Formats: sequence, C-alpha cells, structure tokens
Amino acid sequence: MDTSETVTSATRVGRRLSYPMFALIVIVYLAIIQLGGLLMTALSGEDDFLSTRGVFFGMIIPLGAALAFTYGVISYLGWLRPVLHDDRPTRSWVRIVPIVFIVAIVFGINYSALADKGFLYVLVLLIATQFVGWGEEGMFRGIGVLVLRDHGLTEGRVALWSSIVFGAVHLANGVTHGISALPQAIIVSLAGYFFYLTRRVSRGNTVNSVLHGLFDFTLLTGTVILADQTMYPGTLLPILVYPLLAIVLLVKRHSIEPTTNPAS
Repeated sequence: MDTSETVTSATRVGRRLSYPMFALIVIVYLAIIQLGGLLMTALSGEDDFLSTRGVFFGMIIPLGAALAFTYGVISYLGWLRPVLHDDRPTRSWVRIVPIVFIVAIVFGINYSALADKGFLYVLVLLIATQFVGWGEEGMFRGIGVLVLRDHGLTEGRVALWSSIVFGAVHLANGVTHGISALPQAIIVSLAGYFFYLTRRVSRGNTVNSVLHGLFDFTLLTGTVILADQTMYPGTLLPILVYPLLAIVLLVKRHSIEPTTNPAS
C-alpha cells in the first residue's frame, strides 16, 4: 500500500488508548482464549474438535468469552461506532479482495464431511468460527486500527502494523501447536492485510468479520472435522487465496487510496 498519504488526525469522541494499554488488552484477550481453552479441555476431557461437545467446550466457551471481552472494551472506550463503521474509502477495484474470499469459501467447504457430522455439529462449528471472526476483527481491525490511527500513522502504516501485530499474537498458538505456530503467524499477517482492505472497501467491520469466520469454517471443514484428519482437496482453494491476492495487491498497491481522500 502507498504510504505517502498525509498523516490523519484523530477527531473522534471517546477515550484514547496508549500502545502499552492496547498491548495489555491483547494479552488479556489471548489469555482468555489460550488458558480458557486449556481449562475447558481439562474439565471436559475433550482434546479435539471432532464432536459437538468438543467444539462447544474447546471453542464456543473460550472464544465466546474473548468476544464478550473485546466488545466490552470497545463499549467502554466509546468506540462502537468507529469500530463498526470505517470512514476511509478505497478505490472500487479493492472489492476483488472480499469477492475472492467469497468464491474460495463457497467452493472450498467440504459439504460431504459436514453432511456426515449432522446439523447440530455444523451449527455449533459455524457459531464458533463466527466468534473467531468477530472477536479477532473487533480486536485487531477494530481496536487495533483505531489505536494506530489515533497515534497519527498513515493508512499504509496502519495496514502494515495492524497486520504484523495480528500475525505476531498468533505465536501464542505455540502453547498448543508448538513450532508450527511460526509459519501460521506469517500467513495470518498476510490474511490480516486482506481483512483490513475488506474493512476499508466495505466501509465497516461487519463484512470482514463474517468472511473471517466463514473462511476459518471452510478451512476447518477440510481438515480437523474428518476422523482420519486427511485434508480435503478443496481446501487448496482457500489456501490459494493468499498468493493470488498477494500478487494482485503487489501490482496495485499504489492505487488503493482514492485520488482525494477526505480523511487525509
């Protein structure tokens, strides 16, 4: 993204948040998910997501608590409207980002595996992944983006640093996934940039939140819900989203901002 635009000035109402306080909020958010997940595993005896009970205890409860925490912080700060509504438009071609995600979701879901699992399981998994989408987008594309803007960063730097932070916090998955959390964090940083652009082009935090949840749902249907843990070939489609959009945005990175940006 072109970072040559002028620094924006914060004119919003509501409380301000320092970088250390934002870091503390993120740490609490991660602790709720990681420690809550470990606690639920110990209490329920479920250590995978192959059953409705496993998804409920391992995902719904800790992710629901993290989501409630996120929007509790947003409400306390008085940031609900600026989190849900973005006042910085982009050029219309950026719509290709959410469109590519939608195509990958529709054609990447393992429908046969879902049919075998039953309606209740699918519903619980869908809710759990929406908790992921709304929680992470609220925290990083909501609170995180606004914090960076309030500190006077250009939109290019807001996009960069919010994505880096988003990827870095996924290193916390090393608690349960070990060294595999490192490449995941790198990929997630790239995904964060795509979700940031979706927020911008949709002028809010709803489309990116829903797509984030559905994208995770799609990936899960192709991997962890299968009893033999064999990856569904259709999962390659959502995986290809990353290099495809990376190439497009590398070429078009200097034409994301509108010619006249009223928020500059």
